[in-house]
This record gives sequence, structure tokens and C-alpha cells, in this order.
Amino acid sequence: MARTDVPQQQGEPDGPRRSDRTPEGAGPPPLPPTPPGASEATRLLCAGAYLDDTFRDTVIDELYIHEERFAAPSLGIDAARVLAHALRARRLELSWAAAILLLWIAAIPLSAGLVVLYLFPIVLMALGRAVRRAPIPRWLAVLCAFVLCWYGRLSLTLYCLSLLVVACGGANVNVDWMFLPLPDALNPLTSGAPDGSGSYGSSPSEGALSQGMVASALGGGIGVTTLLPVWIALLLPLALAVIVALQRGQFARALAHELSRERFPDVMSDPAERARSHRSRRLRERVRVEQHGPLVMYRAAHPFCGAGYPYKTWSLAVELNPRADRDPEPLDNGAILARIIPLVAALRVPSPHGSPGAAAVRDRLRALEIDECVFLPAEGLPTRAAAPYAPAEFEGHRAAAVEEGGETRRHFLRIRIGGWDEGIVTTLFVRVHTQGGMLMLEVAPHVLLPLRQLFQDADRLAHQYRHHDRFGKAVWALSHTPRSAGNAPLTLLRGLLPSWQLGTAGHGVALPEGPGASVRELGSFGESSLFQDMDVARYLGTVQQRVVAGVTTALREAGYQTAEFEQRVVHVAEGGVYIESAQGAVGVGDHNTITHNTPHRDSD
Repeated sequence: MARTDVPQQQGEPDGPRRSDRTPEGAGPPPLPPTPPGASEATRLLCAGAYLDDTFRDTVIDELYIHEERFAAPSLGIDAARVLAHALRARRLELSWAAAILLLWIAAIPLSAGLVVLYLFPIVLMALGRAVRRAPIPRWLAVLCAFVLCWYGRLSLTLYCLSLLVVACGGANVNVDWMFLPLPDALNPLTSGAPDGSGSYGSSPSEGALSQGMVASALGGGIGVTTLLPVWIALLLPLALAVIVALQRGQFARALAHELSRERFPDVMSDPAERARSHRSRRLRERVRVEQHGPLVMYRAAHPFCGAGYPYKTWSLAVELNPRADRDPEPLDNGAILARIIPLVAALRVPSPHGSPGAAAVRDRLRALEIDECVFLPAEGLPTRAAAPYAPAEFEGHRAAAVEEGGETRRHFLRIRIGGWDEGIVTTLFVRVHTQGGMLMLEVAPHVLLPLRQLFQDADRLAHQYRHHDRFGKAVWALSHTPRSAGNAPLTLLRGLLPSWQLGTAGHGVALPEGPGASVRELGSFGESSLFQDMDVARYLGTVQQRVVAGVTTALREAGYQTAEFEQRVVHVAEGGVYIESAQGAVGVGDHNTITHNTPHRDSD
């Protein structure tokens, strides 16, 4: 039988796994956690900063422009490293856009204005792309886009051929078929051209392209120098295509070097981390303090920002009824949590196996993370630096919040499982509180969905580009060259907007506020596979069972009855509704028809 080696999961120790290394009676140790800055999810989010300009600009706006906002918890990723690559990607994009724009500006006088006529077909193709997305009937949008795009492509191709004919010493070429009638003062091909320049009977104002017109535009005689503007106009698309190809190739090179799976864990060798900007370094250090700490500064409208979408949140309240056989003991919230934590932590240890392969168990529950976190509102602080992130200050908040059951300051037990290389993150927030002889149990599961498919395909796209033949790269670059003329000034304007906001918006002196967005949530996609859904359901079911077992044990040991709690929690935790007493009509499910029949009393 052929032997198949299963790839090692990220976070597993290297080397052979042998059960004889584990002492008898003890399970294998938990999987060592992967540093968030070296996780696969962080690497793909950094790659996404080069692929998606909207994602990149949103990350910069949230973490760099709005410095008054606290960073959202980054579960399984390092948002500061994503910010570093987002800033680097923007700098590179601005550099390429400036190079393209400067090339156009330099080519206009050197070509005697001939390159300006490239803009007509470029505008036509841009209109075609815009019309395709216009809110008009689909058939009309497709038809108009097809006509505009192909008319622009044919015009651009024939204009280049016309320039080539003239540059090679050919006859005069009439280009009225391509351009709208232009006034002589605005037409660089006809302005100042003498009559009788040999355009097959056409006057200069009819758009004849000839060596004589170029010579007249330059004020010189026909010769090598008179052909220079034509050659410059002819070579401009090729020069732009080279820049476009180099810009695309830089992304592929980044995926092969600093963003490769082998080199990405080495943070110190990452060029994005060596940015000289003082503001960038200061804000990234601030993000690293806030994103992984047990203190969560939140916005009231979105307290669980960064944890994903809520998944079957439930709560339960039961009476604390003493048992008849003993006197009850005082039961506080800390005692209940002390019973939950060991039971949940035991999920890291694989169950005993009959085979010697227990140490090879790869279940992600072995890397389960447990911590206690405190949620504090961001409103009311004078500055962002005033947040109590110091260990001593946090411990004071934790000790007070665990028993007070407050509305704004809340204590949670946070249980996290990062599956699929942090592609699916399941987090449970557990809160218990006793008040007035009642026990309240709140469980708020949240799930971070997989990253966008474009980000997951980053390695595939880079590999395909690097190994593509030169002809394919040339075709791709030439096909994307026309739109670079419009993208370059728009990119520069978009790049100036953050600088304008930094200078005029006053975010640096604004009062602090909670996070407005999470980097991990921004890079998520709205769907998960069936395998991933099965894993999430298994993680939630397993952990919730241990949470319930811990509460039940705490109640029993403190001398309280557990029958009511055990009965009601089964219904509520599974998404149902426990009805202690039902009178009248009860409907279960969707699209029910309920008929209420009033009984008639028999008269005496």
C-alpha cells in the first residue's frame, strides 16, 4: 500500500511524534501557539494590501489616519504588520503612478503634442467600462460598452499604425476616421501645417498626419529630428507597458521573498517593518499593545468588534435553590469560573488511544486558548494613552469586574480556537453572574469567516505571473496600459487625501473612541465551506458542554440543586426555547397556522 504523508499543520512541533516520549498517564503537551505576526492569516492579509486598494485604504484610514481610535482585538493576526505592508504598498503605488504621470508630461512637448491624441481612444474605453456598470437595462449597457470599447481599441491600434507608417518614411496618413473634428488651434497634427503637404488632396485641417506637419510643428526641416516626435509618440505605449509590467512584477517578487511562507515568520527581515516614519512606528507599537491584550476598549454600538459575527448567542437565568441534604455555601462568580477553566483546558489533551499515535493528534482543540478579558468603554478617557493596559491596572479592573456584573465594564472568559491556519476563528465569551438568588449564564459565540478568495489566491497569482512566458506578460501589460493613464492621476489624488486629512481633520487631538473596524473582519469573506462549518459546530458544542459541566459542578459543590439548570440549558444552548408552562396555543417552526378554540362552560 502506498504511503501518503499528510502536510504538517502550522503550529505543530517539528520532528517525529512518538508516544513513548510522553510519561505514562500523561497526555501529549498542547500544541505550541503560532505567533500572530507569523500566522498564515497575517501573511495573506499583508498580500491583500497589494492586491486590493480598497482594503489597503480602509486599513490605513482605521489604524493610521484615525489615531484616536483604539485597535480592535486581532484574533490570530498582527494588525500592525498588516498596516506596515499597507503603507508600503501605498508608497510603491504612488511611486509607480508618479512615474507614469511624469512620462506622459515629458512626452507631450517632446512629441509635439502627438501623444495627446492617445487620450481619445483611452477615454472611449474608460466610458465603455463605466457604461457597463450604469443603472440602465442590461442589454443596452452591454451593447454600448461593446461599441465604445472596441471603437476605442480599433482607434488606438490604427493610430499607432499610422504613426509607424510615418516614422518609417511612408506617405501621409489621414486620421479623420478616428478623431472628432478638432479646431486647428487644438489639433497638434494640423496646427500651422502648410497647404500642399501631400495629403492626397486633403487640407491640413482635415487631419492629415505627415512629416511636413511634424516639421512645421517643430519649426525645422524634414530629417531625423523631424521624426523624433513621431518616434516618441510611438514608443510611449511601450514605455508605459514596461512600467505596468514592472509594477505587477513587484507584487510577484514580494510574494516570492518577504511574503513567502519560508521568510514571513522572520519579522526582523521584513522591509515593511523597517519604515523610517516616526508616526508609522509609533502607531504600530500602539496597535501591538492594544490588539492582543486582555483589556478591550470598545465602542458601545459594536462591543465585539474584531471577533466576527455572532453565532447562536444564548443566555440563561435559573433560581439558586438549596439542596435539602445540606446547607448552601456562598457562591460567587469567581468560584464558578474556577470550575469552568480546568474543564475547558482539559480539551487540549487528546483522549487515550489504543494505538501509539496519541501524540500525533492534530485536532485544533490542542491549541485552544483561554484568558480572562475585561471590556471597558472608550468614552470618557482624556487620551488614548490613558487606557489602563498596565498589568497592575488591568488586574484591578479584572478583580472588580468579575463580581460586580456592571453594564459598561464587563468581565468575560474568552475561549478561542483558531482553525484552518487562523482562517476560521471560533471564540466564545462566557459570563456568569449571581444576583438576588439567581444565576445568570451568558454565552456569546463569535466566528471569524475565511479570508477573501482573492487573498487566498495570492500565492497562485504570483506563481502564475512569475512562470508565465514573456509573450503572455507582454500581452497582459499592453492590455492594462490604456487604463494606467487614468489610474495614475486618480491614484496620486487618492494618495494625497490621507495627508490632507492628517493636516486638517485634527484626529490627533480628538477624544479617544472605540474601534470602527477590524482588519481581520475587513479581510473576511461571507462564506465558509462545509468542512469549516462542521468544525465550528464541533468546537462550539464541545466547549459549551464543558462550560455547562463547570457551572453544574460549581452548583453541586456549593450545595445547590442542578436539575432545573441541566434541564433548561439543553433547550436554550441548542437554540430552542424552554417553556416552563404553556397555556393556550403554541406554534413550533415556521409558517404555522394557530387556531384558538375557547372552551364553553356548561351551565348549571
